[in-house]
Amino acid sequence: MKGLIVTADDFGAAEEVNDAVEQAHRDGILTAASLMVSGAAAPGAVARARALPRLRVGLHIVLVDGKPTLPASAIPDLVDAAGMFRNNMTAGAFRIFFLPRVRRQLEAEIAAQFDAFRATGLTLDHVNTHKHFHLHPTIAAAILRVGRRYGLRAVRVPVEPRWLLRRVEPTLNSSRDWLLTPWLLLSRRRFRAAKMCVPDQVFGLAWSGAMTSGRVLGLLENLPPGLTEIYLHPATGPYRGSAPDYHYADELAALTAPRIVEASRNSAVTRGGFADF
Repeated sequence: MKGLIVTADDFGAAEEVNDAVEQAHRDGILTAASLMVSGAAAPGAVARARALPRLRVGLHIVLVDGKPTLPASAIPDLVDAAGMFRNNMTAGAFRIFFLPRVRRQLEAEIAAQFDAFRATGLTLDHVNTHKHFHLHPTIAAAILRVGRRYGLRAVRVPVEPRWLLRRVEPTLNSSRDWLLTPWLLLSRRRFRAAKMCVPDQVFGLAWSGAMTSGRVLGLLENLPPGLTEIYLHPATGPYRGSAPDYHYADELAALTAPRIVEASRNSAVTRGGFADF
């Protein structure tokens, strides 16, 4: 069996993202989106999701490089002087691991984001985090503890088979595989032990922000057995807070290209969101 989930991250970050998500779902291959509940355009994203009943929507937890849900006074160790999450993930990871007060603030913020998602009335399809911060074991444990109260059943772990990437693009640099892959496999094992649905393979990490039509088509034409997630960051163009080196419009084009839509309709592939698997 081949199952395919195609997800857009950062839903609600800006109207440019919301426009792209709606277009890619209506006219392309997008089946799911991950909502930033405190994003600048989160209300618009929720309104669109309600009008798109077949779009599966999950929670994109933001704990770095973004706006918190709780007031800054409630999570002083997680935010900077402007009340935004700090961007230094390495320093933050150590503080979360070693300092109990930071862990308490972390769990409170995670609960607030789950609360905000529940308040939308949308069905929770999955959870992932901005910049994959849930691969930190303390953050993963907190998400599982809190998430169970909100019906959490599916999580992304970006286990990305490099042999397939190299089949699509033989020049791919895989020099860091020896360090990253064992940790990803361990993380996937831990989430599955907690009874979470986790895809067998996920694509979008190596080419983050550069999921071009050629790359997406290559993945679809070489789709392995099992459950696969392909995630992208589509937008109609740059927006406030967007990454300067991300090719947002190209990723939207990849989701809606006619040859890619046709390739996704392979009768041997079942498409949907996490809840459909």
